[in-house]
Amino acid sequence: MGRPKKREAYEDFDPVLTDLPEAARWREWMGRVEAVIFAARNPVPREALASLVGSSCNLDDLISDIREDLRARPYELVFVAGGYQLRTKARFAPAIRAAS
Repeated sequence: MGRPKKREAYEDFDPVLTDLPEAARWREWMGRVEAVIFAARNPVPREALASLVGSSCNLDDLISDIREDLRARPYELVFVAGGYQLRTKARFAPAIRAAS
């Protein structure tokens, strides 16, 4: 059996999610975008994020909603070096240094 080939693994990926109600679709898109940014070693380009969501998705609004969701968290979503990345808020730098 073994692992599926790369192409086979992504054939069933549905960026549009038309089977979901609008609110659930939006939350799923937010989760996808945040998860990809979280898992990425480098800033994630806008084009890569756009491939995760349907063409009817306003990516700027989606990113704004993710930023709002993260407002109370110790990290934030920033645009840096041509892509999006999660970064620890500056006010937590002393705690990070103390733990190191």
